[in-house]
Amino acid sequence: MPQPPRGRKLYEGKWKILYETTDPARLIQRFKDAPRVAGAAKATARRPLPRRGALKNQISARLFELLQTNGIPTHFLEVVGPREMLVRRLEMVRLEVVLRNTVAGSLAKRLGMEAGTALPAPVLELYYKSDALGDPLINETHVGALGLASTEELRAIRDMTLRTNRVLLPFFAERDILLVDFKLEFGRQAGRLMVGDDLTPDGCRFWDRTTRERLGKDRLRRSPAREVAAYQEIFQRVCA
Repeated sequence: MPQPPRGRKLYEGKWKILYETTDPARLIQRFKDAPRVAGAAKATARRPLPRRGALKNQISARLFELLQTNGIPTHFLEVVGPREMLVRRLEMVRLEVVLRNTVAGSLAKRLGMEAGTALPAPVLELYYKSDALGDPLINETHVGALGLASTEELRAIRDMTLRTNRVLLPFFAERDILLVDFKLEFGRQAGRLMVGDDLTPDGCRFWDRTTRERLGKDRLRRSPAREVAAYQEIFQRVCA
């Protein structure tokens, strides 16, 4: 299908730009090769990596298709360009939902647990999407107090996140990847909740199942060379 005409820029985040199309219910989501930074952060900003946006586009599309095949609705419609996908226009819920299967990152620091410890059951965490507040960790009663989602929606978000985990775990295991944790965002279209945003190495923690080598966002933070290698490695295992 030819790419729909791109309209005005609706939103620009750190890694993505959303454009309107001639259909008010659909948007073009474009992945960038370098993050948007402002002020003093520009001095230490990461350089653009060739094909990073294209790799993120393909990885996210593959994982969205996997979820949809397994009955989990997402905003993804189709890939329409090297760095662009056509998506449903959502009213986003101001939550980041993090699902953890293995102790790592902030969980290890907050609970004093050893990184790499397998959790007896998945741990689901909610973060309030607020740049001004630094996206704080919140609980379900906070969600209600802030009016972010109804009790029924929160129940559906929890259920969809756990279902997503059950789909992704064996998929990555077959590719010798340990899915340590991942982040989801949700939105509404005509009252229907679905997974939005993206699914890329920036929002997931991937380790090699055998060597425990960091393949996802831990490795992305170390150096440009490692970052390129990490994206390519995940792309080869997920999309090839």
